[in-house]
Amino acid sequence: MYLHLGEKTVIRTESIIGIFDLDNTTLSKNTREFLTLAEKRGKVINVSMELPRSFIVCVENKETTVYISQLSSQTLYRRNKIKLI
Repeated sequence: MYLHLGEKTVIRTESIIGIFDLDNTTLSKNTREFLTLAEKRGKVINVSMELPRSFIVCVENKETTVYISQLSSQTLYRRNKIKLI
C-alpha cells in the first residue's frame, strides 16, 4: 500500500518506521540531532514549502530517509490506518 504525504509525494507504507509531530518531538535533543544528521547526509526530503507539521522516517534498501510534510501526524496516521484495514 501507499501513503500520500502531500503535494506529489507518495511512499510505500511498508517502509515507514514512524510518523512524528514536529512540535512535540523536536523538544528532545536526540531528535534534533537525528534530523540534523539526516539533513547533512542529504536524506531529508521536504514535501512542501508550507509550514512543516510532521516528519516521517522511512527505510528502503537499508537507507533511512526523512520526509517533512505540511500534514499533521494525526492526518497521516488516519490515512495509513484506513489503508491497513
